[in-house]
Amino acid sequence: MSIQQKLQSLNITLPAVATPAAAYVMYVRSGNTLYVSGHIAKKEGKPWVGQLGRDMTTEQGREAARAVAIDLMATLNAACDGDLGRIRRIVKLVSLVNSAPDFTEHHLVTNGCSELLSEVFGDVGKHARSAFGVAQLPLGSCVEIEMIAEIV
Repeated sequence: MSIQQKLQSLNITLPAVATPAAAYVMYVRSGNTLYVSGHIAKKEGKPWVGQLGRDMTTEQGREAARAVAIDLMATLNAACDGDLGRIRRIVKLVSLVNSAPDFTEHHLVTNGCSELLSEVFGDVGKHARSAFGVAQLPLGSCVEIEMIAEIV
C-alpha cells in the first residue's frame, strides 16, 4: 500500500503547508537530510492552546500531537514534491510539551505523533526522539514538534 493509500485508509487529508510565524522557513534540505521546523498543534485551523496537567489531559495532548504529525507530513509532502514515497527514514523528533511543573507524561503526549508516523510509514517512520516539558510555547500552543528526516 502506498503512503497516499495509507493516508486515505486512515481518512487523513493533508492540509496546506503552514506559513512560518516568524523569521524562518518550514524546512531546509541539506543533502539527503530534511530539517523540518517546529510545528505547533492546531485545532480547527487555530493554535491548540492549553497546558498539560493544568487544563488539558494526557489524552487531549496525544490528540494534539497527532494533529502535529499530520501537519508535519504535509510539510514533508511539499519538500518531496508531492511524493511521500521519497521518505527513506523519519530520523528524529523533538517534542516540546507546554506543561504544568508537576506534569510527567510528556512521552505519552508525544506518542500521538510517533504512533501515527509509524502507522503511516511503517518501519521507515520509527525514529529516535526527545520529549521535553516547557513553561510556554508560541501562541500558547500545547505541543510543538520538529523533525529530521532522510529523503531521496
